[in-house]
Amino acid sequence: MKVPFDKLDKAFENRLRLQIMSVLMVNDRYDFNSLKELLDTTDGNLASHLKALEKEEYILVHKSFLGRKPNTTYESTEKGKKAFRMHLDALEQLIKQQKTK
Repeated sequence: MKVPFDKLDKAFENRLRLQIMSVLMVNDRYDFNSLKELLDTTDGNLASHLKALEKEEYILVHKSFLGRKPNTTYESTEKGKKAFRMHLDALEQLIKQQKTK
């Protein structure tokens, strides 16, 4: 039986992008600083991976102000949720196939 590597989404090959999407799948929105703290990463690293997910149209970016302070939040799109579920399904199939060998 063919291993379903072609069903894996390259956007989620990076650990940080996988973590970001995991957080956004179970939360309506999450702000930049909370993501940075939760994922224990730097501003630049987080920003570049968020940009990659935004480019794929897997997340939406919302910019606002809380008082005078800028606040950026992120949410997953329907396209992103579907792609992430498909990626997880492919991983699950891969694991199941390896267990039967």
